[in-house]
Amino acid sequence: MKSAEGTGALEKAMDVLDAIGSTPAGLSQSELSARLDVPRATLYRLLSTLMARGMVRRDPLRRVYCLGLRCFEMARQTYAMPDLVAAALSEMRLLRDLTGETVYLATMEGGEAVLLERVEGVHARRSSTALGERKPLHCTSQGKAILSALDEGTRESIVKDLYLKSITPFTITDRRRLNAEIRLTAARGYAIDDEEIVPGVRCVGASIRDVQGEVKGAISLAGPAYRLTRERLDLLGPELIQTAHRIGMQLGVRSTVDRNHDVVPVEGSWAFHGAHPVWSESRQCLYWADTLAASVRVMKNGRDSQLLKLDSPVTSMALSGCNILVTHQTGQLMISPTGKVSTNFPFFVKDIVASCEAEETEMWVAIRVAESEWQVGCVGEYGYFQRSWSFKEPIACLRWNRQQACFYATAPESGSVYILSPGSPVVRRLISVPSGSGSLSGLAIEQSGDIWLALKDGWSVVRISADGTIDKVVGLSVPCPTDLAFGGADGKTLFVTTSRQWVPMDIVLSAPLSGKLLSINTH
Repeated sequence: MKSAEGTGALEKAMDVLDAIGSTPAGLSQSELSARLDVPRATLYRLLSTLMARGMVRRDPLRRVYCLGLRCFEMARQTYAMPDLVAAALSEMRLLRDLTGETVYLATMEGGEAVLLERVEGVHARRSSTALGERKPLHCTSQGKAILSALDEGTRESIVKDLYLKSITPFTITDRRRLNAEIRLTAARGYAIDDEEIVPGVRCVGASIRDVQGEVKGAISLAGPAYRLTRERLDLLGPELIQTAHRIGMQLGVRSTVDRNHDVVPVEGSWAFHGAHPVWSESRQCLYWADTLAASVRVMKNGRDSQLLKLDSPVTSMALSGCNILVTHQTGQLMISPTGKVSTNFPFFVKDIVASCEAEETEMWVAIRVAESEWQVGCVGEYGYFQRSWSFKEPIACLRWNRQQACFYATAPESGSVYILSPGSPVVRRLISVPSGSGSLSGLAIEQSGDIWLALKDGWSVVRISADGTIDKVVGLSVPCPTDLAFGGADGKTLFVTTSRQWVPMDIVLSAPLSGKLLSINTH
């Protein structure tokens, strides 16, 4: 500013921004001049400079001045948390819609909770705190939630230096009581502000951690004490925990596109339709099937070969103790550790479409029982089927997760992965994969508990975290991966069976590995 130098001009410019920023509808030049008691000529020069810098814009239709986009850009740079705000907004709106109360997002800076975002409640009387406002940690649900999620050493050093100012008669000012409150918050997962910073207002909050476990902030919900009773806060607490968890799972996610994994074809001939891979730990080899050529194959010491020729297509394969149970369209057979094939064993289940071993010798299967009904259950001691769950769509794959003590089942028609917990009739959906990504055709569970899916016609396999978030995509040079199994000396090699039969010839020319068994080192 040539004619307005020094701190006086800077203060006037800040006054202009404050006035415009406090009036969402904008202010005319005459309204600004009257409100700030600034001469029109000076105000004109200030506005011209601010407009040139993008801090202010003029609405030509209403002839008023509003904040410019540069203000918003600078506000986004104030805190290194744009990803947190972006991840949280939709969840905040959903929480507001479910409760009607105002929802806040905050982070910690300099021993205070700083408000990053707010979604207004629907009631006439509601909580309303300005963006950017700083609040003490010791008397807010956001602050206590963040403190409870920090490691003990960091938390103690912060709490030791806090000034426990008394703001209302309910504010915690005793350091031992505050530490006890923080321990309680850590145990139950959510924090409560019981009229500790604003009389007549209660708040419940939960900390947000990213996928690496780093504390990023907290989400909270606030409203009048007569609406947010203590009983209601305890009901809302678990909902805040789940909301915070969903936000956190979107933060710090490892790059979903992974080009570092080597996808290597296993030496051996291709299959028409490879499927049902099963890793035998005792024999350190992989059994799999060519369902169309009706054969069982074995991969050992990096080389694949045919083990057994069958008369009908293979429909499923699974470990059964130390043996491999093979189901084909006209019966079952068992392959012993020595490679001996037997059909003389009690097993009277028909139309098996998927199978797996839950615990040692406990066999679970998915069967088709009618035109549009499939069932999942266990095979009892005498070889008969005992139903646990029913489905109205085909089940293609069944896997047991020992860590979570549950099954995962894939349903390609809807693109769903279901969670089945023994003893509970409830079927939960983990994820639904859109058809444009490919058809679900195989599933394997990593030692960490993460789930890998094969996407037929999707040219890829993907990893799903335990909460249903896709966190890694590994591209393949073949269009139709069909099934997956983990194996190898350390259990970290992902084997991928593929199909060649239904791949058009022009695509086969570009994807000559179609039908081959592939291996991926996942670490």
